[in-house]
Amino acid sequence: MNAALPAALAALAAYLLGSIPFGWLVGLAHGVDIRRAGSGNIGATNVLRVLGKKPGAFVFALDAAKGVAAVSLVPAAFAAAGAPLPAAAAVACAAAVVLGHSFPVFLGFKGGKGVATGLGIAVALVPHAALFAFALWLALFLATRYVSVASVAAAAFVAVAPWFLDPEAGRVALCAVSLLAALVVLKHRSNLLRLARGTENRFAFTERQKAALDAKRRT
Repeated sequence: MNAALPAALAALAAYLLGSIPFGWLVGLAHGVDIRRAGSGNIGATNVLRVLGKKPGAFVFALDAAKGVAAVSLVPAAFAAAGAPLPAAAAVACAAAVVLGHSFPVFLGFKGGKGVATGLGIAVALVPHAALFAFALWLALFLATRYVSVASVAAAAFVAVAPWFLDPEAGRVALCAVSLLAALVVLKHRSNLLRLARGTENRFAFTERQKAALDAKRRT
């Protein structure tokens, strides 16, 4: 069988997997259309802000699992069905799952920003860089309380670091990871504009921080 057809079908499967809007579905389970609450984004950050820690963490885990599954389980399933895929097909699946998450066919192509899904891909393809990127994300989030700052910095790190930390991944995979990380940064362009204007939302960990944010919104 021509390898192009199984590879194309695998990429399509990865795209459809990425298009599953877990944030929206979890929101509906809590009686909320997450697209009409908070920032309107279906990603884990908005779910966390609107519904709380447990739903937000659950959506983050599910979105990350999409990335892992796209580059490991999808190719494995085709191989088990007797249609083994070339190594580059995993890279195509990685790109497809991020595109599915960011532009889901089930929600009119309006999706999330790809941070959690991108992390899942990085864990599967460039695990060393993924570990450091997550540590960087967590440190910056705790220090600044801006998810966008942490996410953009972590994505920028993943765009470069795997070339030094995970060279065994191969040039094709490394190029794909860098391009997908750049897409994550691009999806945060509105956040970067708000940061420049001083209007980006921060997370509040304490009652004092919540009160300060409420006071700022009222002014």
